[in-house]
Amino acid sequence: MSLITQYQDNIAPSLQKELGITNVMAIPKLSKITLNVGAKEALTDKKVLDIICEQLGQIAGQKAVVTKAKKSIATFKLRAGDSVGAMVTLRGKRMYDFLEKLISIALPRVKDFRGISLKAFDGHGNYSLGIREQIVFVEIDHGKIDKIRPMQVVITTTARNDKEGRALLTAFGMPFEKEQK
Repeated sequence: MSLITQYQDNIAPSLQKELGITNVMAIPKLSKITLNVGAKEALTDKKVLDIICEQLGQIAGQKAVVTKAKKSIATFKLRAGDSVGAMVTLRGKRMYDFLEKLISIALPRVKDFRGISLKAFDGHGNYSLGIREQIVFVEIDHGKIDKIRPMQVVITTTARNDKEGRALLTAFGMPFEKEQK
């Protein structure tokens, strides 16, 4: 069963009951997932961005967009408009497919994995997750890796607060670390 049908059939009704929501439209749901890779070496070597975009495209199943610096920062030798990374924004079916792949395949492949932190919520129910190496995704060919790069995954929800966002992601099966007493 896909995560979309699982959400509609099981997760949404249980969240409505658990959170005491009367309006069906107020039930928290996923709105988008953003994958982002920053690369300072792209300032000197333009081919790096092509590799990053290709890898992000393989992971997400969607073409990556090159991100540019918004401000000039002299200490980093950075000018406004320089290409500094790549990102992909997933919505709809691709978003749910990626989340399922992240929860069931990629996160369990992380070395010494004990669960993801509960402290990475932003106060509005959105969650940020840093992945240290892109090779935890099965789509990446280990022979073509030039360098291991970290990746940021931001899960944006319609939740009004962290409690609702945490309940939503827990219902999807997100492997949060156990609370220490």
